[in-house]
Amino acid sequence: MPKMSEIHNSPEYQSFRSSVPQKKLVVDDDDKKEWTIYDCGPRCVKCPLICLPPASGTADVFFKQMLSLSAAGIRIISVEYPIYWTMREFCEGLKKLLDSLQLDRVHLFGASLGAFLAQKFAEYTSRSPRVASVILCNGFYETSIFQQTNSAPTFWMMPALFLKKMVMGNFDRRLTDPEIADSIDFMVEKLDSLSQQDLASRLTLNCMNCYVEPQKLNGIEVTLMDVFDDCALSYDVREEMYKAYPNAKRAHLKSGGNFPYLSKSLEVNIFIQVHLKAYDETSYSAKYIEPEMKADD
Repeated sequence: MPKMSEIHNSPEYQSFRSSVPQKKLVVDDDDKKEWTIYDCGPRCVKCPLICLPPASGTADVFFKQMLSLSAAGIRIISVEYPIYWTMREFCEGLKKLLDSLQLDRVHLFGASLGAFLAQKFAEYTSRSPRVASVILCNGFYETSIFQQTNSAPTFWMMPALFLKKMVMGNFDRRLTDPEIADSIDFMVEKLDSLSQQDLASRLTLNCMNCYVEPQKLNGIEVTLMDVFDDCALSYDVREEMYKAYPNAKRAHLKSGGNFPYLSKSLEVNIFIQVHLKAYDETSYSAKYIEPEMKADD
């Protein structure tokens, strides 16, 4: 049996796996399309934070956020979507998932492809809003940056090994601090656990010719979370995101690589809490706040 990564063997991850149940939900007509979810924190909260993983990730990659934020009274749900080949299919699926969980509005935290999907879902539901706010970690708003739009329609038939190499080309372990190296090892494990169809469908969503119309997210609070060290996205892509969302709050991390929610989770968790705090006293609060006890007269 292969040796598991430091993160996989850590007491924190083992505690998460033993204490937070993994649930499978089918919301489409096709009962093979299963969503995998972890739901942490107070169930009475009706506007939770939903986390969308990157192309290489599974729902448990946000375990550090789930443990820490749920302990602070925030309801946080990490999801892994089934095989969807089009953006419309994904958006319809997520809408049905929210209906099934009886959630009218949610906050979205998306990483890489997850950030793109978060924007597309906010855009898709803009006429009948389901998104209260978004946090985009290492995000992008058009797929042409990957220069794969012509080959994307053929991903469905490419061997899993080829697709994994495509993704792993962005994982640079050289000259890396140990926390970032550990985060890469853990994500490689997650990547290895994905089937060919899972990975092919995610890379199709990641690379097919598609873009976000940022003006459709007007009225939705946006936080852009970026790392300043090496990651798969270039400086130019970050600058384009700043131009697309000129009023967005910015959360900068000096380092963190492609997966700061694993490698620099303390900082990421603070930024998420700061973003959500603005909603504490509103109907879109992601946090359960104890009602104040009235003193006896």
